[in-house]
Amino acid sequence: MPSALDFKDQLKQQADIVRIIGEYVKLRKSGAQNFQGLCPFHKEKTPSFSVHATRGYYHCFGCGESGDVYKFLQKIEGISFGEAVRELAQKLGVPMPKMQFDSPAEQREAALRMKLLDIHERACSWFQEQLRKPEAAHAREYLAGRGLNAEMIAKFRIGYAPESGFLLRDRLRGEFDDELLKASGLFSWKEAGEAGAEHSRSGGRATVQVPPTAKEGLNVPPTYYSKFRDRIMFPICNEAGRVIAFTGRTLAADEKSGPKYLNSPETSIYSKSRVLFNLNHAKEPIRKLEYAILVEGQMDCISVYAAGFHNVIASSGTAFTDAQARLVGRFSHRIVVNFDPDTAGAAAAERSLALLVEEDFEIKVLTLESGFDPDLFIRKKGANAYAAALKAAPRYFDYLIDRARSKFPVRTPEGKVKALNYLLPHIQRVPSRIARMELAGEISQKIGIDSAVLAQELKSAATSRTSHSVKQLTSVQVTDSERILVRALATQSELHGGHTSTREGADEEFDPALQARFVLEQEPLHQGLTAESLLSAMLAAPDTDPTSLDLSEADRRLLSQCLLHEDEELTPELLEGAILSLRRRSLERRQRQIRAEILEAERRNDSATLSHLLREKIEVDRALNQSHPS
Repeated sequence: MPSALDFKDQLKQQADIVRIIGEYVKLRKSGAQNFQGLCPFHKEKTPSFSVHATRGYYHCFGCGESGDVYKFLQKIEGISFGEAVRELAQKLGVPMPKMQFDSPAEQREAALRMKLLDIHERACSWFQEQLRKPEAAHAREYLAGRGLNAEMIAKFRIGYAPESGFLLRDRLRGEFDDELLKASGLFSWKEAGEAGAEHSRSGGRATVQVPPTAKEGLNVPPTYYSKFRDRIMFPICNEAGRVIAFTGRTLAADEKSGPKYLNSPETSIYSKSRVLFNLNHAKEPIRKLEYAILVEGQMDCISVYAAGFHNVIASSGTAFTDAQARLVGRFSHRIVVNFDPDTAGAAAAERSLALLVEEDFEIKVLTLESGFDPDLFIRKKGANAYAAALKAAPRYFDYLIDRARSKFPVRTPEGKVKALNYLLPHIQRVPSRIARMELAGEISQKIGIDSAVLAQELKSAATSRTSHSVKQLTSVQVTDSERILVRALATQSELHGGHTSTREGADEEFDPALQARFVLEQEPLHQGLTAESLLSAMLAAPDTDPTSLDLSEADRRLLSQCLLHEDEELTPELLEGAILSLRRRSLERRQRQIRAEILEAERRNDSATLSHLLREKIEVDRALNQSHPS
């Protein structure tokens, strides 16, 4: 028999590194021997991860990660070198010799993981056996009522945990010691001598009696009992299909039965934030179809899978994580999110969407009718209806815009701003600047907000992409140039007895209020707060705080915000720049209107109107060119 050293070298020579890495990363050929894909070890949009077929190594030109097939498996799976050799042998179907390890600690950790995998495999088979017994009739009845046939029950290895807390323990105790049972996460325990007539019922209905010790002070081991009792058992598998944890669904209806779904705790082989239910079955269909369906729970996932949609995965009811997003991204960056349409489900969908957007996914959101989760929808309406719903699922931002419009009435300035405040944190997460600007155009049309104002907000947000705080009402509604003009108008000599310039050597003839008044009488602010409304209110109450004047609520808030920050001197240069900016914005608005009117005139074959519009367009274009600083 070859030594362990010879074995690992021979195994590496047999391995097709492109095929092995291709199970985790979508690779495309690039040259005679090279393959490229998106690096699984750092975020990127342009492929910089290269795999060389004949030399048997990989290298990322983005983050610098490189190595052979063993190094890749160690890093991607989070395992030791010895476990990477074993993993590769399993992938190639090669029997393992006795392994050598780099350290005793590595050997102990690898041995613990292998034993825990063995315990979970045996427990899963045992739960399957229990489901076939007469005592599990109510469990089989429940599964039948959920539309699961024998084929799907076997496919997902669904089982039943009986009411007794000791049957599974007694089955496994002959092969595994108590420390392993404790480390598996399958058991709870009570130390000898603790008050013990009854233990917590959080795992099921059974009452656990703890036998008294024969003698006080005797070293009696703790009493172990099954964490899962009177529950339908759904195995959770890793990507390779090995059972690593369970979810138990209670069959009891009383309030002492504990949570409806009870999950295994985290162990050496299970980290819930790094696992997706059904990925072992779904990864190849996801690659083939080039998109994944993400649902919330195991039953939803199984029902969707049974209906023929094999590219479905589930977050198992836990909060979706960035590690899970990267895990899906190994197989496709297109995804349909289909969480429950209730309030909690909608919030979960938005959290998941935020993570997926940051990972540059192409996302759609499927929201079913009120009262329907994916499982119930398929059972009531059928697979064809679900297929149609998938096809009609809106894009991510269409979904969010619709939610914003339904939550906030966009007919009023306040409603527009609340809708924008709701959307801006989501736009901030979009990695591509070009994509953000395209979204800004869509949002400005659908909500009725000036696209230039939205572009300004996005520009500000781009400097701090991680910040979720958004400017308040008036910051969204007015630009810096408009804010300067409103400040200037509030300093008019009729109210305050002169100009506000305090510069040394300032021009005493310079009156910012007069200039602002002249401009604003011709060019109103883009949200309609006119010079006339401000002037009439101010002149009516010259000694009154401008923020308390007789204006609408929205205009009063706008004025208040404009006057809050007066740290800039109202110099002629500052005012001139604000005036030019306001005029440019007015010309740009008219330019956009003319383009739309030209298209309409062409559609109607209205040559007279078209001729007039084309002449006006030339004038506006010329004025815009002249307004830009040289």
